Amino acid sequence: MRKSADHSRVRLRAGYALCLASTLFVVFTGCKSSSSGSEGQSVELNGAGSTFVYPVMSRWTSSFSNAHSNVRINYQSIGSGGGVQQVKNGTVDFGASDAALNDDQLNGMKPMIQIPESAGPVCITYSLPDLDKPMQLSSDAIAGIFLGKITSWHDPLLVKDNPGVNLPNTKILVSHRTDGSGTTNAFTTYLAAVSPEWQQKVGVGNSVDWPVGIGGKGSEGVTAQVRQTPGAIGYVELTFAQQNKLPVAAVKNLSGKYVLPDTASTTAAIAAFSDQLSKDPRTSIVNAPASAPDAYPISTLTFLIIPKDGPDVAKRTALRNFVQYVITDGQASAATLNYAPLPEGVKSYDRQQLQQMTAGGQPLP
Repeated sequence: MRKSADHSRVRLRAGYALCLASTLFVVFTGCKSSSSGSEGQSVELNGAGSTFVYPVMSRWTSSFSNAHSNVRINYQSIGSGGGVQQVKNGTVDFGASDAALNDDQLNGMKPMIQIPESAGPVCITYSLPDLDKPMQLSSDAIAGIFLGKITSWHDPLLVKDNPGVNLPNTKILVSHRTDGSGTTNAFTTYLAAVSPEWQQKVGVGNSVDWPVGIGGKGSEGVTAQVRQTPGAIGYVELTFAQQNKLPVAAVKNLSGKYVLPDTASTTAAIAAFSDQLSKDPRTSIVNAPASAPDAYPISTLTFLIIPKDGPDVAKRTALRNFVQYVITDGQASAATLNYAPLPEGVKSYDRQQLQQMTAGGQPLP
């Protein structure tokens, strides 16, 4: 009887051990599947730069992460200059800038690729609560205001631009960016194109020595100053003005037409430079020729600045996939937020640039 009981205990222990081993196998393989399945390993991407592109960048990063649960994307809206500096220093995986880097800037960095990802209008916003229709501004008026030569909203040049409108005799307060800004670069590129005096005295850049006005950090800072100050005027991305319920001016283009900033008028500006953009997407699209009567004259392409190589295959692959989404399905999201979709020629250029991305010197899978 004792020997039979011993055999029973042995069989019971063996059965328990087999059950435990089977359970551990299921748990182990289940854990393994959750970490290396179709979604792959967890990846965190960091980007920084343009405040101009922040509204649509927030939409892009959220949508992509929702569709790819293993990828988290953090984007800091610190201005184009800061984003370029951070990607140059290697502290972020990508930067965003409203101004393309020129050859001299690229020569001082590790090899980079530049991906045009959308286009939008730099709008002139202002605080004149009693007006019931958008201000109309000619290039001479805009240059005069930001040069400090036009100081009242009742200036004869503004009256001429706005026939029949009862403009207030209110002092103009200029608000501009203090940080290195691609939006500033686009705006000063326009001013230099329409005003020889601006070109000579101030010039073009992410940061310039403003002749007049007070500074704000980011498009958020400029928008807040304009909203809080009667008589103020500034330049921001259109969504910032709309979210703060601020009016925007219709700007006179070279055809003599006053055009409001929106997706259609930016698209018309892109179309006016289609031949040049197909050869070099860094071509400025401000001040479209008179042959483009519907073009908004202060339009700009925005760019992602991405190192050609990096050490982490998973991160580099996730970054490439994110940018592919941006230049394809993400363009529909851009259009809903006042950004003009990219023309096919620019998207083709972008796809060619993405093929240059490597990890450890090797092509991405």
